[in-house]
Amino acid sequence: MPDLVVDGGDKLCVQLLIELRAHVRAAGPGAVIHLIAADPAAPVDLPAWCHLTGHTYLGPVEGAERATYALRVAGAAKETADTRPWHPA
Repeated sequence: MPDLVVDGGDKLCVQLLIELRAHVRAAGPGAVIHLIAADPAAPVDLPAWCHLTGHTYLGPVEGAERATYALRVAGAAKETADTRPWHPA
């Protein structure tokens, strides 16, 4: 069961990751977040972003009605630039 569900709708991954950062900060270490994302790049971009930042990518959520991906918030994650989620802060 997730601690938080974020519905990214049809936004592109770059925008999703920028918004996801705020949710990650608010949720706190150890929280599980489910991200609903229609962008076909999400299954590649989200695990890559988790690897970059130190969060744990838990994979696709089985049985979800829409494409949903899970991650666990790390306690000592690396920050990224405010408008460029692929660049370290």
